[in-house]
Amino acid sequence: MNNTQSTETSFARDLGLFDATMIGVGAMIGAGIFVLTGIAAGEAGPASIAAFALNGVVTLLTAFAYAELASAIPRAGGGYSFVRLAYPGAVGYVAGWMLWFAYTVACSLYALGFAGYFWEFFLKYLPGLTEGVFGTVGEHLPILVVTTMIGLVFIALNVRGAEVTGKAENALTLAKLAVLGIFIFYGIRRILEVPEQAAESFTPFFPAGLGGVLVAMGLTFIAFEGYDLIATVAEEIKEPEKNIPRATFLALGITILMYLLILFVSLGAVNAGDLPAWQFLGEYKETAIVRAAEDFMPAIGVAVIVFGGLLSTMSALNATVMAASRVAFSMGRDLWLPKSVSKIHTLRRTPHIAIIATGAILLIMALTLPIETVGSAASLMFLLTFAMVNLSVIVLRRKSPEITRKYRVPFYPITPALGFGLNIFLAVYQFNFQPIAWYVTAGWIAFGLFIYFAYSEKQAAPVEPQVLLPGHGGVVSQAQYSVVVPLHNPDNVPTLLDFASPIARARGIRLVAITVVVVPRQLPIHEGLRLTHHREPLLKQAREYAAKRRIALETDMVVAHHTHQGILTAIERQEADVLVMGWKGFTEARDRIFGEVADYVIRYAPCDLMLLKIGGERQFRNCLFPTAGGPHARLAAVFLNELAKELKMTVTAAYVVPKGASPEQRSASERWIEKTLRHVDKSVKIEKKLIEAKSVAGGLALASRDFDLVVIGAAKEPFFRKVLFGEIPEKVARYSPTSVLVVKQYEGTVKSLLKKTLG
Repeated sequence: MNNTQSTETSFARDLGLFDATMIGVGAMIGAGIFVLTGIAAGEAGPASIAAFALNGVVTLLTAFAYAELASAIPRAGGGYSFVRLAYPGAVGYVAGWMLWFAYTVACSLYALGFAGYFWEFFLKYLPGLTEGVFGTVGEHLPILVVTTMIGLVFIALNVRGAEVTGKAENALTLAKLAVLGIFIFYGIRRILEVPEQAAESFTPFFPAGLGGVLVAMGLTFIAFEGYDLIATVAEEIKEPEKNIPRATFLALGITILMYLLILFVSLGAVNAGDLPAWQFLGEYKETAIVRAAEDFMPAIGVAVIVFGGLLSTMSALNATVMAASRVAFSMGRDLWLPKSVSKIHTLRRTPHIAIIATGAILLIMALTLPIETVGSAASLMFLLTFAMVNLSVIVLRRKSPEITRKYRVPFYPITPALGFGLNIFLAVYQFNFQPIAWYVTAGWIAFGLFIYFAYSEKQAAPVEPQVLLPGHGGVVSQAQYSVVVPLHNPDNVPTLLDFASPIARARGIRLVAITVVVVPRQLPIHEGLRLTHHREPLLKQAREYAAKRRIALETDMVVAHHTHQGILTAIERQEADVLVMGWKGFTEARDRIFGEVADYVIRYAPCDLMLLKIGGERQFRNCLFPTAGGPHARLAAVFLNELAKELKMTVTAAYVVPKGASPEQRSASERWIEKTLRHVDKSVKIEKKLIEAKSVAGGLALASRDFDLVVIGAAKEPFFRKVLFGEIPEKVARYSPTSVLVVKQYEGTVKSLLKKTLG
């Protein structure tokens, strides 16, 4: 029997349509709208609404290109990877070089925006302290101090590998939308109360002419940066060919609508006396929304807006630091930057050099340039990069027609050509009002080209690194279903395989041992391939033990950002019928029952479950089998048939009765035992036992001391969603000093059909 086959490696795609959409919305509705509303109004007046709408149109044209490329070529690096495929030489290098800088400059804008809102909060609620600080050292230095502090905090967090979980990120984005929704609600209410005054706020509509609109477009284009972050995590999105285009357009649609409503109420609801509303907003620049909120919202509403601004700038800063460092890491991996940039921290498993380099540029830009210049420089970089992405669609259609494109840009090639032209036009026009942004950009490109021709051109790897294309996940055996065994602790490998192999053999399905390689969010998921050697010995141990016991075993390694996501991916990929998983027996977290990994898997695994807590001796000769009927107990009896034969166990079927139980209660208990034993094979040696105790869980935990193993089915109806198996099985599993196997039957539609098929 051959158990020496190489381990297949797959990747966990853990982001659904909602998650991907929230990534785009969260990045766009971040610092941009909070920081740039006043700046745009000051440049274009009421026509700033038109500037944002036109930017939305320009962005939509490029979004078509991103949707096609990211869904067809889901690889880390986003726009850089697409341009490099289209233009492998200096042009591809410059695209990555500019995109890295664009994300990093955007980080500077968000850090400055956070500092502005930080001091706005103190100015509003502790004016004496704030005025004292400003009076002593001026306004500029405190802004720079807070900017530096928040920048260093998020650089350190990313180096350490800390992250906000997917659910928390989604909740944060929804909270930002709620905050802005409150702002819009109060603004519209004010407009409806004084419609004549609101109408006057929009007259004249073009106080600075068309030139003012173009200036505002250039300054605020960065507010529409963010949907492209969906492309940077494309290889982690489920069904990328469908979900990436949908998420891109949903994120853009939600964001454009919110932007236009915010500008509309900011301009129409503010009463600034003799001063036009747009000039009032322009005076306060990055804190204009707070000043607007003071005019038409209650006091608590202003606090909500300030808090929303702080949350938004922090979340956008964190997401963009991660995106920028991923681009730098990808360039280092491809040897366009020094190889050290692609180093992975030994313990943290984060691209720490890429993050630190990004952070250094972030702080230099934030501390040396005014916020308007920072915003303009970031917008300029994105305009140039997005122009190259539009061209890449055309080039790759001709260069690589064999790539499967389930989503295609509409009205090709007019759409990408128009996107390219408009991006270039806005970029060139920016020179008229922010020449320093062009000087910074030109200097950065020149510096990058010097590095390229002096170093990178000779060093760059000629072959693209391995990536996971849509639908790829390795070859799975022809037999459909399987028993999947996640492995983590080497000491438990033999025991878990001993429990799983008889179940697989009885059902005539495959036995698959899997292990998960965990990489932090800061690292592109396919880079976990560089870390698989840490987990391969575990699978090798499993294969050697299986060969010794003549067990047919397959192995699979999954790269994921979280262990539970990797296990759930393996369950789906291997079409698991049963999952046999070890459990340490306790959890330190108060909000977890079995521990984070087990809780997720138990709740969401679409298959039968065998959760094994290994305790005491590992020679299983005497088994306690408590039962009160139900589908889970029946499944436990079926599993016990095979385990008892394999391990040569004596099974004691038990039922707990109250102390001093009446003959009628004892007779009823024996009937329950007999009902369950109908599902146990007659060849298994069976004994019966009635346990007298005050509580069922306590009686079973105490009685289990005389046995090597307790096998118990989940309760029929858990009384809370948090209780995964029911109160009694969970207490027995937690407090019994011996090994405990908890069995839970999956009751989904697919499983029901499978049960009928297998009889």
